[in-house]
Amino acid sequence: MTDPYIAITIIWAFLFVYAIAGSIDFGAGFWAMYYTRKENTEASVIANRYLSPSWEVTNVFLVLLVVALVGFFPGAASYLGTLMILPFSFVLILLTIRGTFMVYAYSSKKYSRMLTIISGTTGLFIPALLVATLPIAIGGFVSIGEGRDYLLFNEIFASPTLYTHIGFGLSTELFLASLLLSDYSREAQNEKTYLVYRKNALWLGPVTLLFAVAATFTLLPEAGWMVENMMNVWYLFAFSLLAFIIGYAALFIPSGKENPGRPRLSVIFIVIQFGLASLGYGFSHMPYILYPDLTIQDAFTDPTMFRWLLVGYGVGLAILVPAFVVFWRLFMKDKRYLQAEK
Repeated sequence: MTDPYIAITIIWAFLFVYAIAGSIDFGAGFWAMYYTRKENTEASVIANRYLSPSWEVTNVFLVLLVVALVGFFPGAASYLGTLMILPFSFVLILLTIRGTFMVYAYSSKKYSRMLTIISGTTGLFIPALLVATLPIAIGGFVSIGEGRDYLLFNEIFASPTLYTHIGFGLSTELFLASLLLSDYSREAQNEKTYLVYRKNALWLGPVTLLFAVAATFTLLPEAGWMVENMMNVWYLFAFSLLAFIIGYAALFIPSGKENPGRPRLSVIFIVIQFGLASLGYGFSHMPYILYPDLTIQDAFTDPTMFRWLLVGYGVGLAILVPAFVVFWRLFMKDKRYLQAEK
């Protein structure tokens, strides 16, 4: 494997972790807002309890992702940063607003209601904006020449690929959040809330799968080259579908408790499913960062810088991984936190 492919694999790993963690984080914010006015359910309480410590961890991976992109592919970072300044700026503004309310809502109760609304609405807008950048990278939506490059917004908004990708992103975040929160509810020994999130996961799973298929088919007229590459790695998508079937079926397996389903097993296999699918999508996109004008070889950094970045990330992960293990044990397994109301 060449240096550019090693670098893009590292970025893919950070992107995948952020996509999963961010989807659950933003989705939990939406469910907390959705259930805050509902009666006879503690779903909002459980979602907020998960959301309270997790959003800081999610932002760590966002920082790692951005730094890796700038370090390994400076040419791509400057080009994409200029070309997509509008959607990226909106994302940063929304993240800033969300982070501000996350901080102040826990120090002043009068902001708690506003936090719920902010975290719920940004839970829809931020993923939609981020996912909307994926179709742009397949080509056909950028005007190049005459000393300046710009996005063709009229063609972007007229493309069905944009809307199927956004639909896939939104259904994915709500599906993953429902799965994780169902497992979180069971860990907190709250079977009533477990059933609420299990029900959400049961109908969101097929919806997510349908959007994934639709997003693939809408690529045909605009990115036939990418669909052909997908056919070359069909086995990754086949194993991805198999992992989805197992993960979805796990919600019906007897658990030895009063309600069926093994949400922890379901979360594991659904994450594997998304990992395989995103790996296939990434392979199919290579060697382009932005088709057909920018490849990973064109944007790659100096070899010396690449080696030092590898050392830096190796040392950083050696410190961060134990910290994440401690975080998991404190906030995802400790009964004193999970059952705080008791």
